[in-house]
Amino acid sequence: MTSFASLILEVPDPIAAEAFYQAFGLGPYVSVRASQAPTTGFRGFALSLVAAQPGNVDALIDAALDAGATTLKPATKGFWGYGGVVRAPDGTICKVATSSKKDTGPAARQIDQVALLLGVADVKASRRFYVERGLAVAKSFGGKYVEFSTPSSAVTLALYPRHALAKDAGVPREGTGSHRIVIGGDAGPFTDPDGFAWETASVSAH
Repeated sequence: MTSFASLILEVPDPIAAEAFYQAFGLGPYVSVRASQAPTTGFRGFALSLVAAQPGNVDALIDAALDAGATTLKPATKGFWGYGGVVRAPDGTICKVATSSKKDTGPAARQIDQVALLLGVADVKASRRFYVERGLAVAKSFGGKYVEFSTPSSAVTLALYPRHALAKDAGVPREGTGSHRIVIGGDAGPFTDPDGFAWETASVSAH
């Protein structure tokens, strides 16, 4: 089975980005490297951080804002739970949410799960593409959402319609140029139908 090993964000200032992700709590989940590749607007992906309770969501968002992030959607209650969206200084969109509506303990800056959400033009076509390259599907909701089984990675990989992901993040769907993200895995190197690049990376490296 193909494994998803690493998530590399391409940023203008790797030292500043590394400091931000450490302060936010994402240090163990993402790597950064220098890139000045031109990019405008929505870059087509988001990081989804799942926390155990609303207090943890607030603690994580506060840490991100203190480290230089900007608010895209303030944390609010919804019928699905509680969450908000921030944009990192390098432009990466991070959604922080919990399905819990009440705190059951003291707030902690703790991330329970991280998912890389790729916004794609055609979820079913992209699912076929990835299955042909050896990824196993863990959850699938037709053309709306696909999650792959990534047992060797600390990060889950999922597909979402691009327009829905942009709406969820609170940004316009338009964007051009580089995605500024590279995915490492043992099936690489290749580029998927939406231009997301994979490179060869050993699974034990993470």
